[in-house]
Amino acid sequence: MATEPCPSKKSSAGHTGAAKDPYNDPLFVPENYVQHTLLTTTPLPPITSSSFFREVEWISVFALTGIPAASLYGALTTTLRLPTFLLAFAYYFYTGLSITAGYHRLWAHRSYNASLPLQIFLLLGASGAVQGSVKWWSRGHRAHHRYTDTDLDPYNALRGFFYSHIGWMLVRPRRTIGKADVSDLGKDPLLQWQHRHFTWLIFIMAFGVPTAIAHFGWGDAKGGFVYAGIVRLLVVHHSTFCVNSLAHWIGDSPFDDKHTPKNHFLTAIVTVGEGYHNFHHQFPTDYRNAIEWYQYDPTKWFIWLMECVGLASQLKMFPSNEIQKGELLMEMKRLREKQERVEWCKHADQLPVVSYESFQKQSTKRPLVLVSGFIHDLSGFLEHHPGGKPLLARYIGKDATTAFFGGVYDHSHAAHNLLSMKRVGILDGGHPHILDIAKLVPPGELMRVVKFGETFPPSGSWTEGEETAWSDEDAPKAVKDIESDDNASPIEEDGHLFKTSAPEHPVPRRVEMFQQGIMRKALRIQSRLADPKDEMSVGFTFVSPVERNQSPYRLTGLFLRSRCQRECVVTILFVSFDFVSSDTLQRIVCAASDMNVSHPSPIYSRIKVAQSGANPHSAGPSERLCFEIRCPPVSWEGRTNAV
Repeated sequence: MATEPCPSKKSSAGHTGAAKDPYNDPLFVPENYVQHTLLTTTPLPPITSSSFFREVEWISVFALTGIPAASLYGALTTTLRLPTFLLAFAYYFYTGLSITAGYHRLWAHRSYNASLPLQIFLLLGASGAVQGSVKWWSRGHRAHHRYTDTDLDPYNALRGFFYSHIGWMLVRPRRTIGKADVSDLGKDPLLQWQHRHFTWLIFIMAFGVPTAIAHFGWGDAKGGFVYAGIVRLLVVHHSTFCVNSLAHWIGDSPFDDKHTPKNHFLTAIVTVGEGYHNFHHQFPTDYRNAIEWYQYDPTKWFIWLMECVGLASQLKMFPSNEIQKGELLMEMKRLREKQERVEWCKHADQLPVVSYESFQKQSTKRPLVLVSGFIHDLSGFLEHHPGGKPLLARYIGKDATTAFFGGVYDHSHAAHNLLSMKRVGILDGGHPHILDIAKLVPPGELMRVVKFGETFPPSGSWTEGEETAWSDEDAPKAVKDIESDDNASPIEEDGHLFKTSAPEHPVPRRVEMFQQGIMRKALRIQSRLADPKDEMSVGFTFVSPVERNQSPYRLTGLFLRSRCQRECVVTILFVSFDFVSSDTLQRIVCAASDMNVSHPSPIYSRIKVAQSGANPHSAGPSERLCFEIRCPPVSWEGRTNAV
């Protein structure tokens, strides 16, 4: 029964009246068709005791209860002969295959083309399966694919196993199933003929043909009617029904887990190869259900054989590259879940910074060893060290980095991972060079499964630390403010002219945020070194916010840090800037360096462009931009000096 749309106050176009149907009105497309339909249509009222008999689909109830009862009675009163058993099995396979290769993959999904003889062969066999005409069957199945696991899905698996198996056929649905286009089937004269004469085809193909074969073949008309007719029909029915129920309940999801379809070998056995349902729902136009040679899919083999003999053509296969993407995504999801169950070591921002004196003092109380700038507590491990306790004990209170990485023994990845779990602090100024990844990062963390946005944040921020240089709202406006500053004064540095705002002018908040983000990073880096002669470099990445009609850009570079006398010099070297012009990059750095920054120590900077290539004034993506900051040393703030 069709449902009537609810009255709508006003459509999106501003006209009053009933809500438009996006399926029929191409000018109106809702954000979500399923939600739109559920909101604009009224379901039938709940079934009550007084309306129960009117709501029951009695023909379906008779078929789904009468056939099992007749099968049981016939089996108890009729002797099963071997030729009849073989006929029943062969006829089951023929009618079942006609549903999977004909109704399903040929007409519902158009996954291949069939010659007229093959179409007739499949059409007659599917009629013997007694599951409705091609048009009726395909209309429900296309709706099932379009609205999977929603209230517009005719056999919604989320409503329970029984409902998706046979319950949906027993009573009138409370909602009309979602719309699906079957106009192509209505234009096929062969399918129109089947739809008109389907009742007669049922009696002929479901019962007449098997009874006649058994009667004229070996004189067992009753056995042919009971076993090859009624019992076989019962098995075919529930074999097909398992595609709607069992295939959504047991198995795994190697291609996608957005919906309920699953892959399982058992389902493939009972459904003539339709058990790899997760693949099918992801790639419905593929003529295969199983893509591996060892997976059971006789329907696929039959279609391929028909192509070999010239009865089928244009077999559709989804691109292998896209199939692998689905598999890879699901593998990464499983790895991500496994990764989150694993305990990982503490990172630098989770550990206290400890002075060398404190490290020495604490080492007299417990076995502390320094490796790669991290302080490790080896309590409870000395006795279990494979190389012996004496060898490990000699490095207590000392730096064992060289010894650990080959000086005494080149330890395994497992040893490095285990050592990282014993981190308790960072030696002030003892952090290793960022480029020496092998010593800095435990092997177990060299590869991680991350979600989009975890590595390259969608908003403007530095990946090292938590400060945000620009907000999504402010970033593009910062450059605009620089360009439109009428009081800007040109300065010349190293042969290049930049237009920057004068320091005495008020600092736009957006530019100040970006500037302070850079300064905080510089001050954090320069404060890590205890020895004035030390040098270090730290990598960073800045990702711009995404604005409408604009591509995001990414700046990747190094903080190069050194000390000269009582001053700290931090050079920011942009070694890569993707999706951003050199002119934009120069404006960004000029704005960050020449604006006033609120800080107790005087900070000044200069900007230069170091060009690579023969022509020092050439422009393009090969440019390397340096930005130096000079400031007096500062100490760590807000960090404890105890391990």
